[in-house]
Order: sequence, then structure tokens, then C-alpha cells
Amino acid sequence: MNAATVDDLLTRELRDDRIGLVDATGREYDYHWLCTTAWKAGNFLRHAGVRNGVTVGVVGDGPLALLAFFGTTLLEGTTRFEPPTDLTDEDDFRTLVAAVDELEGYELPRGAQRVGYGDEPDAPGVHHFDAGLWSENPSFPPLSIDPETIILTDGDRTVTHEGVLEAAREVVTETDLEADDRVVVRAPLSDPRTVAAGVIAPLLARGVIVLPDNADESGDERGTYAVSSASVESVPEPNRIDLDAVSLP
Repeated sequence: MNAATVDDLLTRELRDDRIGLVDATGREYDYHWLCTTAWKAGNFLRHAGVRNGVTVGVVGDGPLALLAFFGTTLLEGTTRFEPPTDLTDEDDFRTLVAAVDELEGYELPRGAQRVGYGDEPDAPGVHHFDAGLWSENPSFPPLSIDPETIILTDGDRTVTHEGVLEAAREVVTETDLEADDRVVVRAPLSDPRTVAAGVIAPLLARGVIVLPDNADESGDERGTYAVSSASVESVPEPNRIDLDAVSLP
């Protein structure tokens, strides 16, 4: 698929009933849901101050965490998965998205917003992500994002739209990843290589992102490929995408 920036993977033309995401419970979500709800996430996060030049912390590895990433991406913001709990010195940090019961464990810079998912928050000033996704406009204005816009950071390095797409294309080519192949994310999203190989690559190939229950040690096979470090002795899937082989510019 031709894509100059990651938002090109979430356009209206790509909405259909093909499965695009499977969560830890086995629930399936199609590309129509994925694209439309990503737009809703972007519209909602705009109210929480997300825009170009700011960083959004995302805690968790389920569908809502991915939607927060996609919404931030559509707003030209930078996502940092699993940020540290003390963010007071991070001047560009604008919004934290986490499960409601985890929000209080983070120290944020002045003016930063808290967005909680799961249970409805009791604390004043905390935005409820779930409710926002239901109520927001299911459309998004046309975008023109510079490929050099930063999309991800792990606190030490940054990755642009162009860089993450380049890495994802290499994964698709090297593994012969095809439409409907299931890619199981068995590495932390806090590593930008995991996002490139486990999220962006399947979107490029029109495959399926599979989010396993990382606390479940049953080892049941859930996909065609597993994204994992070679230091992990084995994975249940028949093929491994080795993180150490994923190169980010």
C-alpha cells in the first residue's frame, strides 16, 4: 500500500468488513470500526490539547491504547507508550491516557490533561475516553501531515512517520506478510520497533493486529506471526518477526 504518513492507513476508502484487530479476549474488530473509531479518538483528544508538537503518554496495550495512539497520530502529536510516572520536567508533555485507576500514579507538568478509560472517573477534570469515543463525530477533516513529523518516542529517540513506515515496509517485504495474516504483538509497545512491526506493518499489508493477554502463559497460538525479541526462547506462532531485525532510521 502506498502511504506517505500513517494517517494514510486510516482513510475512508480503506473502511470495510475485513478484520483489522483482535483483542486479548478474541473479540474481532473490522477495518470500518478501526478507521472510524480512530477518527473519533482524534476528535476527542483534540479537546484534551493534543496537537502538533506535543507528546501524549499512553499506558496499556489493549484496543483503547491503540486508539489513543491513532488519534494522537491524526492530530500530528507524538505518542510515548508506557511513559515514566514522573513527567513533571517534560515540557512538551500534554496528555496522559491510561486506565482510570492508574492515572493518580503519574505526576504531570502544569496544564497537562488526564484521560481515563475503563470505569467512569470520579475525579474532576479527568476526561472519560470511552464516553468520548461514543459521542464524538465519526469523521475527520482532510489531513496533510509532513512525513518528517515525529510520531513516536521512547524518551531517548524519536521516530517520524516516514521512518516508521520505512521500517514497516521492510518487515512486510522480508516476511512476505500478506492480507489477513495475523500478527501477534508479543513485545512491549514502549519499543517503537514493536509498533512498526506489530501495528503499522499489518496495517500496510491489510493484515490483522492481534493483542494477546500478556499475563496468560498458556502459549496458545493466536496468529501467523509473533513480534518478539529473539531472547524469548519460543513463541506459539509458526513465524517470528524478530525485533532485533527491525531497523528504525
